[in-house]
Amino acid sequence: MIHSRLNPTSERTVGPMIALAHCSKLQRILVAGPNSADLMFELHRRGYVRVATTTNCGLPAGQYDLALVDWRQRSIKALETMLDWLVDFLSPTGGVVVWLDPQSPAADRTLRSVLERHGLLAEAGTIHQHGSAVCARRNEGTPIAKVA
Repeated sequence: MIHSRLNPTSERTVGPMIALAHCSKLQRILVAGPNSADLMFELHRRGYVRVATTTNCGLPAGQYDLALVDWRQRSIKALETMLDWLVDFLSPTGGVVVWLDPQSPAADRTLRSVLERHGLLAEAGTIHQHGSAVCARRNEGTPIAKVA
């Protein structure tokens, strides 16, 4: 039996993120955020082998099917800056799951607005004791806005 060395909170976020994204073990997944290495190792432990972190993902070429972003204890403004370059790594049908600290309804609306400005349409969300997550997919009809 393989035991994970992640902290329990990190382990509890991976399962809901995978479920929310409906991702398969064959998809290319990019993980981002301060806990990206932990997420990558946990995904590998669960059989997801096509996973990279933002430190080893190569040049942006629309090569990833999904980005899992653990953005706990970070601001929405910093997330917006990170999304400016992250969307270039996503395929035309790619998606993003963002895990955040428990939020107010106003913060949730702000997150959805940020995702929409980056050409991503929020399609599902979940709330857990340790935070909340939103899943968004590329919206083909909306051009991606680049912030200068």
